Amino acid sequence: MDARRTTRELPAVNRVLRTLPPAGPGGHGASRAALVRAVREAIADLRREVLAGRDPGPAALAPEAVAAEALRRVATAAAGSLRTVVNLTGVVVHTNLGRSPLSRQVLSETADLLAGYTNLEYDVPARRRGSRNDHVASLLLRVVPAEAAFLVNNNAAAVLLALAELARGREVVVSRGELVEIGGAFRIPDVMAASGARLVEVGTTNRTRIADYERAIGPDTAMLFKAHRSNFRMEGFVEDASWEEVAALARGRGLSSVADLGSGMLADLPVPGAADEPSPAAIVRAGFDVVCFSGDKMLGGPQAGVVVGLADAVARMKRHPLARALRVGSFTIAAMEATLRRYLAGRLDEVPAVAALLAPASEVKARCARIVRRARSSGLPAGLALRVVSVAAEVGGGALPGHGIPSHGVEVRVEGASDAAVDAALRAGDPPILGRLTEGRVVLDPRTLLPGQEDVVVRALLGLPAAIAEATRDTGD
Repeated sequence: MDARRTTRELPAVNRVLRTLPPAGPGGHGASRAALVRAVREAIADLRREVLAGRDPGPAALAPEAVAAEALRRVATAAAGSLRTVVNLTGVVVHTNLGRSPLSRQVLSETADLLAGYTNLEYDVPARRRGSRNDHVASLLLRVVPAEAAFLVNNNAAAVLLALAELARGREVVVSRGELVEIGGAFRIPDVMAASGARLVEVGTTNRTRIADYERAIGPDTAMLFKAHRSNFRMEGFVEDASWEEVAALARGRGLSSVADLGSGMLADLPVPGAADEPSPAAIVRAGFDVVCFSGDKMLGGPQAGVVVGLADAVARMKRHPLARALRVGSFTIAAMEATLRRYLAGRLDEVPAVAALLAPASEVKARCARIVRRARSSGLPAGLALRVVSVAAEVGGGALPGHGIPSHGVEVRVEGASDAAVDAALRAGDPPILGRLTEGRVVLDPRTLLPGQEDVVVRALLGLPAAIAEATRDTGD
């Protein structure tokens, strides 16, 4: 094939556009700008194919074919790429899957509010401007006893704002063993540098005593900072200064004290390791000026950074210019309000992440048995084998690392197919079903199964052998 000759045969953009049906009823609803971009992308892809030595064939080069491909691309883009997945990985707070899902009850209340105007920043009785922070603060302070509270858009933002306001241009003392890296390669030292504060490391990786903090305090020290190692564990020859010791030292020296808890566990959870997880309320009681934690991890709400602490420190943070850049919108406030109301009413079954963590292993085993029973009663296809096995689930989201939660899952095997092929076929479904692929087997842990998803799982299992066979034919394997 002569690549130079074939690229000359690619149709011009205007020629392709002339073959498109008109916009409106019976045609398409795409804008001209979107169509032009899609046509150019389709032609560029054809050009790359040709130059790589692959012959797309004369039919693919026809203006009508390029126009059809452009319309397909526009439709795909309009449909969006964010989609529902079924999380059966055994990880409850799955960072890659949106962390904690919101219940339909919470979403319904949020939707009812946001379908119209709200008093987001308006004091109706006083007929004057109000504060968006007040809505959630009143609820937060009932759940976490403190003097003041407010929200920013995530926990890293909360820490950044605390450092920028309370320690900018001055020194912050922190243990070397707490200079953690969180998801996406963001590191505490980097956040601290961005705030304008200067990091002073004390102790060693595995041992830091309160005396190390004391020796590091100088005339330019503004803050003692303590971070909960929520995403890893240190065992063996280790020692830490307690929360109470650090807070008392800061108070005695007239310094600010800030705690970064990360996960933010508000409920008492009967899961391994939870007893050692510091709650925001406990760290406030320990005497820290400011306590920061995530709203979308173990709390189970929307993505947010929660700040609680002393009224003066929190007020200063709220007045900082960054506070406006990091503020949350009405959706986050409404969803957090609805979530916190569940805590106050004791309706934690309506907080999906918390409900999943509270579910006993026996209940998860019953879900597995029901899925297998339903699939068998519908007639298992030849070659499909299902059985209930014991597994260990995880909290996820960097919380309670190393502490598995006793759970159960459905092991899935298809005769003649590899575990990778089974996993790929489940992921290729609509919606994708994401299980655990480990030790040569695919296991689906329904601890995180949400209402209405069991039917989807059963249908996917019944169609699995056919889906694998079709995928094999398509790839020629």
